Amino acid sequence: MTPTWYDLLGVEPDASDAEIRAAWKVGIADLDPGDRKFRALNEAAEVLLDPDKRAAYDLEVAPDETQRPVEPVETPAAKAPDDTPDDATSDDADDEAAPAKARGTIPAWLLAAMAILVAILVAAAGYLVTQPSDNTIASSTSEAQGAAERAATTILAYDYRHLDDDQKAAGALMTPAYQKKYDALFSQIAANAPEVKAIVTVDVVASGIVRSGADRVQVLVFVNRPTLRADKTDPTVFRDQVVMTMEKSGGDWLVDDMDTNQLAG
Repeated sequence: MTPTWYDLLGVEPDASDAEIRAAWKVGIADLDPGDRKFRALNEAAEVLLDPDKRAAYDLEVAPDETQRPVEPVETPAAKAPDDTPDDATSDDADDEAAPAKARGTIPAWLLAAMAILVAILVAAAGYLVTQPSDNTIASSTSEAQGAAERAATTILAYDYRHLDDDQKAAGALMTPAYQKKYDALFSQIAANAPEVKAIVTVDVVASGIVRSGADRVQVLVFVNRPTLRADKTDPTVFRDQVVMTMEKSGGDWLVDDMDTNQLAG
């Protein structure tokens, strides 16, 4: 039997939209967007969360009633001639009874397959019990998004007049691992900013979720960075998109990675 979208998401064919959406979010939580399973889960959710597409899909995967196996029709056995020996009749009866006995025996391979299936279902159930609820993920995602926006305005901004304070404030918003990378980058900024008297401020324009999870969330933040230098009378505004990986540490969301790309225009 070919697996269905319901099988992929691990839900019943009569699952509600909320159940399907929850299963989809749990399924993609730890997958990379380039993963084949990530794309398959998205396609499954797209079909099953659209009433028209789901109705058409249900008709497509529904069992074809016209293809049910036809039950054999029992026909009376021909009456043996009067001159048939008694022992021959007995042998024929045994031969007729043999298939009936065989039909009642379950093959060993089928029992083994059923045992493996039960073990898989038990393991899957245990895994799902340990996964965070849909409400927990939604709450974590919202908190991480807000923390990412606040962190962007601090980490991406600096003023040549108080670089040490700027670096310290930014470091408090990062994991120790990412702070090492940031410090290496900031050393280059600190070497050049005083000479050109650079002052950079940051305004968050918008943000969205790239990937959600209970303890790790990726947030895409769009920012404007007005930059003032000694050789210019007006600030130059740079427009950037920043993918910020947020990691929960204790009760705080900290920046664990940043990838910044400048937008055209």
